[in-house]
Amino acid sequence: MSYQHKTLGEFINENQHAFKYSTGELSSLINSIRLAAKVVNHEVNKAGLVDITGAAGDVNVQGESQQKLDVYANDKFIQAMINRNIVCGITSEEEDDFIIVNSKDKNHQNKYVVLIDPLDGSSNIDVNVSVGTIFSVYRRITPIGTPVTKEDFLQAGKHQVAAGYIIYGTSTMLVYTTGHGVNGFTLNPAIGTFYLSHPDMEFPKDGNIYSVNEGNYLEFPEGIKKYIKYCQQIEEDRPYTSRYIGSLASDFHRNMIKGGIYMYPKSTKNPNGKLRLLYECNPMAFIAEQAKGKASDGYTRILDINPTELHQRVPFICGSINMVEKAEAFMKEFS
Repeated sequence: MSYQHKTLGEFINENQHAFKYSTGELSSLINSIRLAAKVVNHEVNKAGLVDITGAAGDVNVQGESQQKLDVYANDKFIQAMINRNIVCGITSEEEDDFIIVNSKDKNHQNKYVVLIDPLDGSSNIDVNVSVGTIFSVYRRITPIGTPVTKEDFLQAGKHQVAAGYIIYGTSTMLVYTTGHGVNGFTLNPAIGTFYLSHPDMEFPKDGNIYSVNEGNYLEFPEGIKKYIKYCQQIEEDRPYTSRYIGSLASDFHRNMIKGGIYMYPKSTKNPNGKLRLLYECNPMAFIAEQAKGKASDGYTRILDINPTELHQRVPFICGSINMVEKAEAFMKEFS
């Protein structure tokens, strides 16, 4: 079967043996995310036709205004995973605390916890710009048969067993890794099936795109300012092209395909950075490294950072390896 005609379900079944915990549970978990993604995609595509855009009137734990679709996507993904009876815990960017999941017939026997950003870039919904979902999966570290604790979620990113994202754009794509490379699947909306469209995705070693919110330039560290000026210099291979969507999944996806660097550094307004380590940076860093890219906070490998809280924020630099290492050199030189 050629990859163009291979469905996500077929791909999961064929590659299940490559996963060292091959019990079928992880495959079922990916399938539950696939199902929720199709439901959320259907709702996203109705934005403007039904009362689903705009603020929900609530504020999440980070103090950010929740959009209606934030709440909807959060509910759908949590419901899909609980209904499949395959996770023992879930935590979400939209929830104050983690959720303990149990089934009467399993008594805390499930092995996986999921961390999720249900709708990344949701403020873009009102203006019809691509948004996404980002997810991360770990094996629990507390004893099976007991309720999960915060310790199960506060694991360094290098311990992830799977991570991925879904983009709801001109086409809907699900991209994920289980530690054996990165593959992308595109939804055929006519029949509701994801097909393998982007096998073995990799970052080019170099690129010519830099993605950063330059409106915050004056608040950035000196190393980032110098790197941005480097990107803008007129040289044989520069200036680079500036492209910034404001939806992490979309910016990351473009840079992985075309070659580029994404930066959300710390600033005077956000001294610890703005992106969440557990829901955004760790899963994207895992995908980046599996796609031969690199992810850093400017000094340290993202996947080596030991989390101390569920909603921890960190600076984030991610993309083509040579570009990230050049940015790190500027950070070190002007630290």
